[in-house]
Amino acid sequence: MKVLLDTCVLYPTVMRQMLLGVAAQGAFQPRWSARILEEWARAARKLGPGGEAQARAEAAQVSQDWPDAVVHWPPSLEARLWLPDPGDTHVLAAAIAGHCDVIITQNRADFPRHILAEEGLARADADGFLHGIWQANPQFVQPAAWAVLEDARRLSGQDWQMRALLKKARLPRLARALQDLGAP
Repeated sequence: MKVLLDTCVLYPTVMRQMLLGVAAQGAFQPRWSARILEEWARAARKLGPGGEAQARAEAAQVSQDWPDAVVHWPPSLEARLWLPDPGDTHVLAAAIAGHCDVIITQNRADFPRHILAEEGLARADADGFLHGIWQANPQFVQPAAWAVLEDARRLSGQDWQMRALLKKARLPRLARALQDLGAP
């Protein structure tokens, strides 16, 4: 399954790490565009002077780790598309050009299901998507969750618990599902 990751699920960090960690386990093939990565870098400016530079470094790393993830399309594709927010048509174009099955986004209102269905696409939020994978194949999710938890503990110096970390990352259903996950 090919999945287009919108900017709003690549930035914030824990959500991105969970999605890409699950993808690395073989659950799906991630896709994005250069414009989506650029939006991520610009959004990180609000973190302060180093935010954008850090996001660009992280975007370069994910591009290196996933060399087949970046999709391109002719301008004519985007020109024929319509969404409630014209600024999001590039996301739909990327999903179509990437032969994706699903767009993962937190912006439900900007991606009406009936418009996506006309293009053979579905929409899911990150929490529902990851929770669904966990229900069907927990072996894809558990290693990623542990790696994200250990990374958060290491980087923050705090003793994060799985449920608190994932809930803070706007993954509440997944947080409940994994709250009692024992150490690997």
